[in-house]
Amino acid sequence: MKIREFTESDWDQTWPILRDVIRAGDTFTYEPGMSEREAHDIWVERPPGLTVVATRNDRVQGTAKMGPNRAGPGAHVATASFMVAADARGLGVGTKLCAFALDWARTQGFAGMQFNAVAESNTTATAIYQRLGFEIVGTVPGAFAHPQKGRTGLYVMYRALESRS
Repeated sequence: MKIREFTESDWDQTWPILRDVIRAGDTFTYEPGMSEREAHDIWVERPPGLTVVATRNDRVQGTAKMGPNRAGPGAHVATASFMVAADARGLGVGTKLCAFALDWARTQGFAGMQFNAVAESNTTATAIYQRLGFEIVGTVPGAFAHPQKGRTGLYVMYRALESRS
């Protein structure tokens, strides 16, 4: 598998992944009826952020976006989001994308990485993040309206990228 910077020619393979994940409504806090244009505008990061794709045999299997979590005094902490094609789940694509984002954030000089809204019901992602050193630093009870499970919590997760002094 190769992880590389997203190019516009990747959109035809990236959009179906985003569309399926967004419409399922069970992991992301995006509006399930989001249009292709809206998804493109939200997903494709502008500098200093970065959007990447994970490919195998020229097929996009997953994608990630990363950049500063907040502007101004919060810009030293990164954030990232990941989506994996349904038929590529369980093959390590999400783990490799997350590891890539952590390496990218470290080389860009970020002090840490924060995920603002990890659905409590998304146990697969939570396990990956914890395996890669993230901790749940807070839970917003009932903040995620899961289509089958009803209102569940949203985790805030964090991992330092440099030693704290």
